[in-house]
Amino acid sequence: MPADAAHHIPQRRVAPPDHAHALDRSLGRLSMRRHPYAQAVRIGILTREWPPEVYGGAGVHVEQLVAHLRPLAQVQVHCFGGPRPDATGHPVPAAFADANPALQTLAVDLDMVMATDGVDLLHSHTWYANFAGQLAGLLWGVPHVITAHSLEPLRPWKAEQLGGGYRVSSWVERSAYAQAAAIIAVSAGMRADVLAAYPAVDPSKVQVVHNGIDTAVYRPQHDETAFVDAVIDPGRPYVLFVGRITRQKGLVHLLRAALDFDDDIVLVMCASAPDTPEIEAETAAAVRELQAARGVDGVRWIQEQVPRERLIRLFTGALAFACPSVYEPLGIVNLEAMACQVPVVASDVGGIPEVVVDGQTGLLVHYEAADPAAFEAGLAAAVNRLAADPARATAMGAAGRQRAIEHFSWDAIARQTLEVYRTVLGG
Repeated sequence: MPADAAHHIPQRRVAPPDHAHALDRSLGRLSMRRHPYAQAVRIGILTREWPPEVYGGAGVHVEQLVAHLRPLAQVQVHCFGGPRPDATGHPVPAAFADANPALQTLAVDLDMVMATDGVDLLHSHTWYANFAGQLAGLLWGVPHVITAHSLEPLRPWKAEQLGGGYRVSSWVERSAYAQAAAIIAVSAGMRADVLAAYPAVDPSKVQVVHNGIDTAVYRPQHDETAFVDAVIDPGRPYVLFVGRITRQKGLVHLLRAALDFDDDIVLVMCASAPDTPEIEAETAAAVRELQAARGVDGVRWIQEQVPRERLIRLFTGALAFACPSVYEPLGIVNLEAMACQVPVVASDVGGIPEVVVDGQTGLLVHYEAADPAAFEAGLAAAVNRLAADPARATAMGAAGRQRAIEHFSWDAIARQTLEVYRTVLGG
């Protein structure tokens, strides 16, 4: 921006019509990667997470989406944190070092706004970047597209993490969704949640584009070092959990369910990044209770971030992958497990049934907040059914990988996302 930017009133810019037409032409070609016009479209991606700081499904989504968009358009990534070789990092300003996390987020977002002049469209991911997208869209006169990975009204436990900042995050999300040019929901369940939570949103603006999976990367890799890495007896089957330590992921329910796993089954938890010290302590207490009941070897807790290569080996060797989430718009980690040919035992919430086909690629367990004991018993029973029928578990794993290949390709998701861009740019 020029030095006198503070005295400059930006004029509302309208994207040139040929941008939308270029996208239209490129979408109709078999080889979009060589189409020169698609490259004229300038997209600003706004995200909290970007490699190497990716800890959740939204971060995985953004990383993969950008990788498949960059051959088709000019993509600038703006993320939280320090410098990156392939993105512009925006650290928390020093003056906000001790502020509420919600205020730190708004400070980073304002810095993002300053850096996004010159793009034709802004695309933000999660409430952490929604404010930047909304404000920059107004300032620079360009459309703002949101991908809905989760919704603040459906995550009241965030108040434990943010305190009064939860009211701020909820306001940011509500106002951004109301003004967005388009909203991409990662599942039909997510679309229904958006319209229920924000009835002022025009339903025609909310489109479903699923999360995806790179099945060339996530594929079965049988390797005995997976057992060594996790200090697991290779003669014992194990159930794998991968996720953040947050109320949303339902890890405490899985730990209670594991009390009733068949005797030989080990629970392996790749669980880190606790939302609060309190939930970390609660999880540790549940682990100790499980170890007291089933022995120290009955549960393995890997608390550091697991590299992708090691994680794929752990997926591949598992009897089943467990997803006990109490809220899950889609659950990209289920796709990762399925691509590694592992059956999934999951709750039936949100968009999970759009990924895991009950009885074919895994087993779904009904979740009711009012009856956690029934949910935990159902999780244990589903795991024990798979352990008792290895042939069925193997068939489910094979069906899961085939489903991931056929229905969740990132190439298709990139094309669908470009179609949303084309629409809001006036094509």
